[in-house]
Amino acid sequence: MPIAYAPLTESQQNYIRRTRQAWLNVAEGGKRAGKNIINLLAWAGVLEAHPDRLHLAAGFSLGTAKMNLLDSNGFGLRYLFEDRCRIGKYMDKEALYIRTRTGEKIIIFAGGGKSDAAAAIKGNSYGTAYITEANECHQSFVQEVFDRTLASSDRKIFMDLNPKPPRHWFYTEILDPQMERWKQGENPGFNYGHFNIFSNQSLSDDKIRELLRTYDPHSVWYRSDILGERTASAGRIYDAYTLKTAGIGAEELAGLRFCQVSLGVDVGGTDATVATLAGLTNDYRQVVLMDGMYHKQGISERMDERSYALLIASWLQPWTRRLSMPGVIYVDSANKLFRRALERAVTESGIRAWTIRPFDKSDGINERIAWSASLMHQGRWRVAEHLRKWHEAYDMAVWDPNEFEKGRWVRLDDGSCPVDCLDSAEYATYGFRRLTDREG
Repeated sequence: MPIAYAPLTESQQNYIRRTRQAWLNVAEGGKRAGKNIINLLAWAGVLEAHPDRLHLAAGFSLGTAKMNLLDSNGFGLRYLFEDRCRIGKYMDKEALYIRTRTGEKIIIFAGGGKSDAAAAIKGNSYGTAYITEANECHQSFVQEVFDRTLASSDRKIFMDLNPKPPRHWFYTEILDPQMERWKQGENPGFNYGHFNIFSNQSLSDDKIRELLRTYDPHSVWYRSDILGERTASAGRIYDAYTLKTAGIGAEELAGLRFCQVSLGVDVGGTDATVATLAGLTNDYRQVVLMDGMYHKQGISERMDERSYALLIASWLQPWTRRLSMPGVIYVDSANKLFRRALERAVTESGIRAWTIRPFDKSDGINERIAWSASLMHQGRWRVAEHLRKWHEAYDMAVWDPNEFEKGRWVRLDDGSCPVDCLDSAEYATYGFRRLTDREG
C-alpha cells in the first residue's frame, strides 16, 4: 500500500520554487515546522541537474549532518535517491555517492561546531552546500562554506535554523545584512522562509492542540519553539527590552537635560574593560545610557591599570565639556589599584569635576537587575542607539539554567553576551534609584 504524504502549504511550495533562482536559501522557524524536509526536497532537485560533482552536507557535528541530511526520518538524501546512491569515503571523508541524470555527485559530510572545523573543508570547491542548524555552527566554519562555493557553476547554499537571540552573531554577521538588502529589492539571489508548527500539514489540528497545551503561550519557550521567534529561550532577563522602545537617537539625546550624571567602570584585565556614561533626566523620569567605551585587549596589547585609566580619562574629556556639571565615577570596590590610577589620570587630564568612588555592591546584583528591569517595563530605561554592545547585552542576557535548577537566580556569564556592559551600566545608574521613585 503506498504511503500517503501530507501536502506542502502554499508558502512551502513558493519557498521551493524560489530556490531555482536563489543562491542563498534560509528556512528559519520553530520546532516541528518541516524546515529541514522542505530544504531537502529543494536541494535534491538542484543536485539532480547540477553540473558540478562535489557538494557539502554539514551540521554542528558529523552525526548531526548525517542524521538531519542523510536520514531525516525517511526524507533524507539516502531515501530521496533510493536505489541510486551508496555510502562511502571520499579522500578519507564520509560521503554519499549519488547517480543523477547529469552524472555522479559526491556529497561530503562534515561537522562545523568547533573553532577549527573550517580546516576540514579547505582545499575543495563545492557546487552546493547544505548547513543544517546553521546558527549552531562556528562562525568561521559558516564563512568558510561561503568561500568554498564561490567557484561553483551554479552556486547554491541551503540552511535551516531554529531561532536564537536577536543579537546572535549569525543574524548580525550573516542573515540580517542579506535580509536588509532583500527587503530593499537589492538582493534577488536571496530566499528566506519563516515556518512554524502550524505550517506542518502532517500534524492534525487535534495533535497541534495537544502539543500546545504543554506550553505557556506567554512564555519565551512558546515564542521560540512554537512561533519560531528570535528570543532568548533560556530565561531571558530583560523581557521588556526592545531596541525600538529603549533606543534613543542622537537628536533626541541632545535635547535632554540631566540632574545627575555618572560613569560606571568595569575593569576586565584580559576581558573587556567597559565605561558607561549615564544620566538621570531633570524630571527624574528617564535613566539614559548616553555613551560608552568598550575595549577588549588583543594578544599583542599590554594594557594595565595605568593605561586603562589614561584611556578612560581621555575619552571622558569631551563629555566633561559638553555636560558642564560635576559627576561621579563608580569603580568596582575591589579594584583599589585602578581607582588610584584613575584618580591620577583624571587630575592630569584636567577633569577634576569628577569624583571617584568605589561602587557599593551590598544590595546585590539581583536588586540592581530588578530595578533596571522595572524601569524598562515602564519605558523609562533608554540606551543611545550607537551603543551596539549594550543593546546586545540587554537583548541576550539570560539566567544561568544550571543555577536555576538549584533554585538560584544567577545571570549567565559564559561569554555568550557582553555582560561587562551590564555591570558597567549598573555601576553608573544604580545611584539614581531613590530619585527615580520621585517621578510623577
